[in-house]
Amino acid sequence: MLLEQINTPSDIKNLSVDQLNQLAEEIRQFLIENLATTGGHFGSNLGAVELTLALHQTFDSPRDKIIWDVGHQAYVHKILTGRKHLFPTLRKFKGLSGFPKRSESEHDMFDVGHASTSISAAMGYACARDIDGEDNKVIAVIGDGSMTGGMAFEALNHAGHLGTDMLVVLNDNEMSIAPNVGAISNYLTKLRVDPTYSTFKKDIASFLHKFGELGDKTTKVLDRFKDSFKSFLVPGMLFEEFGFTYLGPINGHDLPTLLKYMQRAKNTKGPVLLHVVTQKGKGYAVAADAPDKMHSVSKGFNLAKSDAPKVVKAAPPQYPNMFADTMIELAAQDPDIVAITPAMLPGSGLIKFQEAFPERCYDVGIAEQHAATFAAGMACTGKKPVLAIYSTFLQRAYDQAIHDIAIQNLPVTIAIDRAGLVGNDGETHQGAFDIAFLRCIPNFTVMAPKDENEFRNMLYTAVNHGAPVAVRYPRGAGLGVAIDSEFQTLPIGKSEVIRDGQDVAILALGSMVPVAMRAAEALKENGIDAKVVNMRFVKPLDEELLLDLAKTGTRIVTVEEGSTLGGMGSAVMEFYALNRIYGMEIYPLGLPDLFVEHGDPQQLLDHVGLNVDSLVELVKTMAPRKQKRA
Repeated sequence: MLLEQINTPSDIKNLSVDQLNQLAEEIRQFLIENLATTGGHFGSNLGAVELTLALHQTFDSPRDKIIWDVGHQAYVHKILTGRKHLFPTLRKFKGLSGFPKRSESEHDMFDVGHASTSISAAMGYACARDIDGEDNKVIAVIGDGSMTGGMAFEALNHAGHLGTDMLVVLNDNEMSIAPNVGAISNYLTKLRVDPTYSTFKKDIASFLHKFGELGDKTTKVLDRFKDSFKSFLVPGMLFEEFGFTYLGPINGHDLPTLLKYMQRAKNTKGPVLLHVVTQKGKGYAVAADAPDKMHSVSKGFNLAKSDAPKVVKAAPPQYPNMFADTMIELAAQDPDIVAITPAMLPGSGLIKFQEAFPERCYDVGIAEQHAATFAAGMACTGKKPVLAIYSTFLQRAYDQAIHDIAIQNLPVTIAIDRAGLVGNDGETHQGAFDIAFLRCIPNFTVMAPKDENEFRNMLYTAVNHGAPVAVRYPRGAGLGVAIDSEFQTLPIGKSEVIRDGQDVAILALGSMVPVAMRAAEALKENGIDAKVVNMRFVKPLDEELLLDLAKTGTRIVTVEEGSTLGGMGSAVMEFYALNRIYGMEIYPLGLPDLFVEHGDPQQLLDHVGLNVDSLVELVKTMAPRKQKRA
């Protein structure tokens, strides 16, 4: 097998087209077999095989800088850069990352995980190269989905303005361009980049210039006609207007064509955009037919039958399903409720809502900033928008949360999915910081449910609150608790004591409430009587509860699946400090001051000491065991 001989990019430099095609098929089989064991991003990587081979045969990594956007399609790049032996550890704790990572390989130029960053990063590399007087190439690989992000267009605008040498490869796997337009565009692209065509244009202009004013006017008319003709026929004129030489669209699975255009792009001065059309899931029928469902797969799908992956479901219901069902119920009761999401319809569960209320569901694409301000605009008209967004992606809309939602005190509900540790996607996707960055914003209410029933009631409370509210909830399944037949309005800022005790108070938030309850039972066996409080609200805090604890001098442990710095524990300590209540013994337990890597979520929680055993040991050091009477 050819793949067994490939350990570095230089190993493919002298392969023939036939050998590259053979290698492409071997890589696809390698991906299918390995991802059946580990899970991971599936369809996008199958679609990027030939493209990645062409990149590494044309360019000289790591001297030439290949920068991937998001990184969903970078598995082939990892295979070609000496990491295929690590694929059994893909997305496992201490194993191979699912995204490019600078600490992992000299061929990974930029840590990624969020969309629309590659062109900006590539511009940074290109300008630094120019300052140093070097001549290496810089390539940004970006998907059509990531091009909906405003950051990508900001970078295109800057690149076109500077005119520095760089290549943007647009990996378009939606196949939205009709063949006839593509054929015409390919023909005109060839004319634009062919050296003889450029020489011909100069010769014609020089010839006409000899005729003085008449010749100059004729040249201008021809230029205007050429620009109009191109604008009419060529879909890439948008990029041309940004100052890029546009090449494409070309078939991203046709290696001879890919290699030819890669070389032309390499030899073209200034910013170039190469538009490559690929098929998501190429080479695996089920993935090609269902690119959305096969974007990322869990381990265990049947290779022999080529059927869809068998997702191992946790105890029902899943939080996205509960969110969608609740939203449908709320929208049926209130015509002003609308749902908004930035390209996360499937992940958030809102596909069900879209089917029920298509005119009240908006997927704005990978455009988190726009999503937040769009929600604010709708709220100004009296609507009740619910913005469904992952915690890690809400970070991208922070200014809008402050400037457009909070300052105007608008009734926008932010449903924060994937709050806490999400696991296999690692540092870029862990929902660690939403509590810290939201609770400092005036006008915001921030809450987290202990279970799926409370989650429903929190959503109901939020959409009827009339001001900004964030409801954070974890990835995965609820606890299987009974569901109220009718929605209940939760009193804002009021906690719930779910276990009384005298020796220590465990103030738990959201997903940590069940952990606190199990810890309290374990502490009971050690003679320690622990009070467990479901805090519900990070902002506003239950001040009455905190004052009562101060009166009795009760020791306090706060526990949350979020950053300790700036989290709920910090809020509790700030409350006592600002109210000049001294002598309280408080210990905050949460995510430490570091970026938590990829791995199984429970394994990661154990790693950072956010589990029952760690909580029990901490409380034991704060509340000595009572002496048993004789």
